Amino acid sequence: MTETTVNEAAGPTAKTVRGGGDPATRGKTTIADGVVEKIAALAARDVDGVHDLGSGASRAFGAMRERVPGGRPSVSRGVKVEVGEVQTAIDLEIVVVYGVAIAEVARDVRENIISAVERMTELEVVEVNIAVTDVKLPGEEDESEPRLH
Repeated sequence: MTETTVNEAAGPTAKTVRGGGDPATRGKTTIADGVVEKIAALAARDVDGVHDLGSGASRAFGAMRERVPGGRPSVSRGVKVEVGEVQTAIDLEIVVVYGVAIAEVARDVRENIISAVERMTELEVVEVNIAVTDVKLPGEEDESEPRLH
């Protein structure tokens, strides 16, 4: 709401306007950890050589949870973030495809996550820590898909 007052010292036609200015500076935007986790997870999955996110146990648990009626897939499984007012730090666990250069995949994942998070949120990504928890071998059954007997 704009408040208008007459400044008597400056004359009867002078006005002081409060509440004006750039609308972008009025109010505060907060971004939940879960939002940054999803952005980071999707950015990591876009990189060639990444098979999945999370450790074997978390992938298996997530797959079982998805099979429960009403259960939804956890997009951000394997991603943890700390979000401050202007910065964020990201930790993630990845499973790579056998035969890829792990250091190159990790570099590409880091670059893709930083680019996506900074572009979408305007938060500064101070670090992206990557733990490679497994290698997906050719013909190997995926742990996230438990066998039904």
